[in-house]
Amino acid sequence: MRDVSVEFHFDFGSPNAYLSHKVIPDVEARTGVSITYVPVLLGGVFKATGNQSPVMAFAGIRNKPEYERLEMMRFIERHGLTQAFAMNPHFPVNTLAIMRGAVAAQHLDVFKPYVNAIYAAMWQGAQKMDDPETIGRVLAAADLPADALMAKAQDSGIKQELVDNTTASVERGNFGSPTFFVKERMWFGKDRLRDVEEAILAARAA
Repeated sequence: MRDVSVEFHFDFGSPNAYLSHKVIPDVEARTGVSITYVPVLLGGVFKATGNQSPVMAFAGIRNKPEYERLEMMRFIERHGLTQAFAMNPHFPVNTLAIMRGAVAAQHLDVFKPYVNAIYAAMWQGAQKMDDPETIGRVLAAADLPADALMAKAQDSGIKQELVDNTTASVERGNFGSPTFFVKERMWFGKDRLRDVEEAILAARAA
């Protein structure tokens, strides 16, 4: 078996990306492959592709929003996430600052704890994560270098890196979040994680 390049293109503002994040460790354990997280700005993806969030896209469609919520609950129950998810009352949240922060966290070698802290605040703690004071408080509570992260996030190079990530992701086919790439093959949505896992195992066995 061989190593396989697997990427998770995410934005903290997507509840489905959060739910994928909670399941990814199990996929990694079963496949023996580490999944690389790639921060992208969902607003930028939508602008580049003409896409909309499901809340907007399905707002006028009878029965569709209700079915989407049903599918979310099925996923939550299937993976035992009932106690690990709560819809954020501030949704939708402008994620520009925290997505720049994710890129900054990569440069400061605190990416994994940063992602865990921000995701928990967004989708468990009901925090308003487009408020700078709230962001700082969440980072400090997680023993992360809040001041350094927030300052680094304002660096022009960090801002451009997030733009570049987003542009490259769209060029590869991305139109939303969560999006997965197994080598160059793309899957969209949390409900495709089973397919992603199968593709990883097939690629490793090839």
